[in-house]
Amino acid sequence: MHELAVTESIIEIVSRHAAEAGARKVSAINLVIGDLSSIVDDSVQFYFDYLSEGTPSQGARLVFSRVRVLLECGACGHQWEPRSADWRCPACGASRAKAIRGREFYVDSIEVEDR
Repeated sequence: MHELAVTESIIEIVSRHAAEAGARKVSAINLVIGDLSSIVDDSVQFYFDYLSEGTPSQGARLVFSRVRVLLECGACGHQWEPRSADWRCPACGASRAKAIRGREFYVDSIEVEDR
């Protein structure tokens, strides 16, 4: 359900930047989403289609770029992409992993039509 609030924020951010650029219409919104962010692309698209009506973003294409999780071992410094929910370090077996990539969520860029 948090996709509703997230989508409202996307539209607000994009509308503000489009206005600052003097754009009349947004044609695409490029989003970067980490796999740990728990954002569901289809839910964002659903809310976007409804909430963007009457805004410069109406009809814009959402482009989702996913970022895989990258972990780093707090014991030995080894970095790896986990293949399962087991976050033990494959190099030393320690259970002190921290995510250094995969929590991202931001508007990377927008494509607009000029005035």
